Amino acid sequence: MKKAAEMTRRELASYIDYAILKPEMKLNEIIEAVKTGVELGVASVCVNPVYVPMLEEYVRGSDTKISPTADFPFGTSSTASRVAQLQDVLPYETVEEIDIVMNYGMLRSGMYMEVTQDLKACAEAVHACNKILKVILETDALTKEDIEAGCRCCMEAGVDFVKTSTGFLTGHELRGAASDVVEQILSLVHDTCRVKGSGCIRTKEHFLELIDMGTDRLGVNYTSAIKILGECDE
Repeated sequence: MKKAAEMTRRELASYIDYAILKPEMKLNEIIEAVKTGVELGVASVCVNPVYVPMLEEYVRGSDTKISPTADFPFGTSSTASRVAQLQDVLPYETVEEIDIVMNYGMLRSGMYMEVTQDLKACAEAVHACNKILKVILETDALTKEDIEAGCRCCMEAGVDFVKTSTGFLTGHELRGAASDVVEQILSLVHDTCRVKGSGCIRTKEHFLELIDMGTDRLGVNYTSAIKILGECDE
């Protein structure tokens, strides 16, 4: 496979889920960020679900899709509520993938059956529309043992991607897609799930390293994505 350092800027952009999730952002700011993401050729723009119908026109016909975030950033709604949130955005044609936060409080409580059943219901709702579900573990709140258990829950539930972080956790040391965390997840999920590193990806070197490690997608804040891609060759 081609090394990340040998890829063009457009090829590198295709790994990026371009995060535009700050709740204080004005609509015009979100629209401008989405337009920039489309120009860069990122895989998707991650936005809060309410904005999906307002943003479709800006990505339609491009290589960039919309990836709404469900039950974000806490993951603590009931399963019925979570499924309803997914079903609310699934009909949009520009939506092919959805990110949802695992109930990591339940995971930390050892409630693995409940976590798995919840994720399975979410995955079934998404797969019924032939779309993709990415599950956020929130690894900075978890031990290595918790991460392993979370990966098992994801695999048993049949989700498509396991993702590290929301980028919105407070009160913890923030490491996000640290190389050792991503390496652990990659070793656990093997060919069962794909892996998305997200959080604390702020340098070109780290970005390229994560691609070479085998991540399939990288969640990068829109300002960091512009900086990183600006340092890469055309």
